[in-house]
Amino acid sequence: MSDLLANLNSPQLQAVTLPPVHALILAGAGSGKTRVLTTRIAWLISTGQVGPHGILAVTFTNKAAKEMTARLASLVPINVRGMWIGTFHGLCNRLLRAHYREAGLPQSFQILDSADQLSMVKRLLKNLNIDDEKYPPRELCHFINAHKEQGVRAAQAEAYDNYTQKRVELYAEYEAQCNREGVADFAELLLRCYELLQRNEPLRAHYQQRFRHILVDEFQDTNTLQYAWLQLLAGGGAKVLAVGDDDQSIYRFRGAEVGNMRDFERDYCGNNIIRLEQNYRSHGNILAAANAIIKNNRERLGKNLWTDAGEGEPIRAFEAYSDLDEARFIIDEIRELIRDGVPATQCAILYRSNAQSRVLEHELFTKGVPYKVYGGLRFFERQEIKHAMAYLRLLGNPDDDTAFLRVVNFPTRGIGARSLENLQASAHQMNSSLYNAAASLTGKAGQTVGAFIRLIEALRQETANLRLPEIIEHVIEKSGLAQHYRTEKEGQERLENLDELINAAATFVDDDGVVMSVEGEGGALASFLAHASLESGEHQAGEGQEAVQLMSVHAAKGLEFDVVFISGLEQGLFPHENSVNEGREGLEEERRLMYVAITRARQRLYLSCAQTRMLHGQTRYCAPSSFLDEIPAELLLKLNKRAAPEPAWSGRAGGRGAGTGTASSGRASAGYAAEPMPGGLRIGQNVEHAKFGIGVIVATEGRGGDARVQVNFGGCGMKWLALEYAKLTPL
Repeated sequence: MSDLLANLNSPQLQAVTLPPVHALILAGAGSGKTRVLTTRIAWLISTGQVGPHGILAVTFTNKAAKEMTARLASLVPINVRGMWIGTFHGLCNRLLRAHYREAGLPQSFQILDSADQLSMVKRLLKNLNIDDEKYPPRELCHFINAHKEQGVRAAQAEAYDNYTQKRVELYAEYEAQCNREGVADFAELLLRCYELLQRNEPLRAHYQQRFRHILVDEFQDTNTLQYAWLQLLAGGGAKVLAVGDDDQSIYRFRGAEVGNMRDFERDYCGNNIIRLEQNYRSHGNILAAANAIIKNNRERLGKNLWTDAGEGEPIRAFEAYSDLDEARFIIDEIRELIRDGVPATQCAILYRSNAQSRVLEHELFTKGVPYKVYGGLRFFERQEIKHAMAYLRLLGNPDDDTAFLRVVNFPTRGIGARSLENLQASAHQMNSSLYNAAASLTGKAGQTVGAFIRLIEALRQETANLRLPEIIEHVIEKSGLAQHYRTEKEGQERLENLDELINAAATFVDDDGVVMSVEGEGGALASFLAHASLESGEHQAGEGQEAVQLMSVHAAKGLEFDVVFISGLEQGLFPHENSVNEGREGLEEERRLMYVAITRARQRLYLSCAQTRMLHGQTRYCAPSSFLDEIPAELLLKLNKRAAPEPAWSGRAGGRGAGTGTASSGRASAGYAAEPMPGGLRIGQNVEHAKFGIGVIVATEGRGGDARVQVNFGGCGMKWLALEYAKLTPL
């Protein structure tokens, strides 16, 4: 037991050894929350307070669930495979597989990922002759999912106008189509599970009595329905340990309710709040900047990160003339870092908007620096994988219209759009699946579609007694996918991906057998298909390659790097104008996003902005982000090109003169040094002239008495003005 609790700091030890009570653990970035969670579970089991099957541990990613399971296996001598550790969706899938009859689902029900759901909605609109410009499919998907995440079915949805009423009707049609095809989208998994437990008292009582301790990771990311689901399971007296960080709640656009943490404090934990504030990741100056920014948020439970690792290097700040200039600075700096021995994989460039990556990628390519866009096309989202999975889904559930449409004419079988339209019309009239309606087609269309149906039936018979990897290998060959990609100009990579799918199936069976997370219900193929849907997007191509990492700040959540560049720190971009327009709530979410970005850095942090930026094909004049003014001047080391203007945030909000200089190594960082801007003016600043009126500064040149600025005065055009005589008044 002493080994189990060794090396825990005081708050961590307090959290791990809590008596059976509800508690809220406020775990700051890099404070060891995963260690606390797993050690808490191990401590409960080791002390005999609960058996392994009495634990329910909920995470937000499959990666986190696997990490927790692996750590737990190293702490206690038990078989962790049967434990209920997983994501909300994964655990609900497991429960629904075990009780599919009570839930009103077919045994082999399939899970729709976001792309499949969008495809289904498009088909629905087409079958009903609905104008998809008036009712955009993506917006309708969001409407449906948002209602489900609030626990609201179409029958309970409220409509305050004719447009919303029509969307509610389409929601009802979508529900009917999903039930007919025997499929469930991600939001449906949780809602269906919640409804099952809510209405089935014996089943609810069973799970309430089984799970005596419920532990929830990343509690700040829970939505309304997830919190209600947890409350339902905790209704039998289970003790809930919620671990989260309200300062890192950045998924409001996905339905996350940061207010759930305050609600949990009120509903359950009372004074049982423990703050994990010691950070084991970042140096002191980085944490000081993060603390300084996040303290400006009003609605927070409050904590202050600290470290005993020392202050470390100052935070480097750079203002570029343009987004291209910013990209050149960042990439030049990274090349210097790599030459100094920093691994490329430990250099990350973060941005608020994915549109920012283009110029960065161009500069990386031009300079010959290997890079990877983290969060790019994932394994299970690649075209060839989606095709193979569609064939496999049809083996398990021929009524899956989304899978049917994906591969009915791939590889090409001469089935035209008109034939498919006729088939969909027949299926709609018959209220049946496309597969069952295929027999109604006559002529050439009946022959070609009939041949596809016979292919699927043959594949089902031929694979009946094969192991899972053999099933997939057989389907890839006999469906024509392998031959199609063999003849494709760039098909080798796709063939390698199909081989990897077979490897994934072999690993799935060898590691976990056919039970995985469904307790034997549905067989190996159904289990693997569910596993693939739940895992979709979590495995990145090129893992392990030495390359600079590019990603959005949202994608960076949960990651850490030795060196981090936060680019595009301009007002309207970060914080984003859409969020700022939402008022204080939107701005506070942006500030939490900035807090997350800063705390990804372990040793060195760069902040950069551009005076002009190309966005959506237009040049935009930019003002520095207000977040830069929230960082104390003494933490910053300002870097600027030689003979360039001073950073625009110098002298603003109390002044930024302190900290200007070159890198601590003695070299001017990547050829950049600090220089003052004439007259304190800056590019992007609005000014007024006695003759020409109001304009905006777009360029500067020279120093001292020779300094000039170029100003766009709108109707009066562009003017170069000598500062000595211009007498411009800043606005």
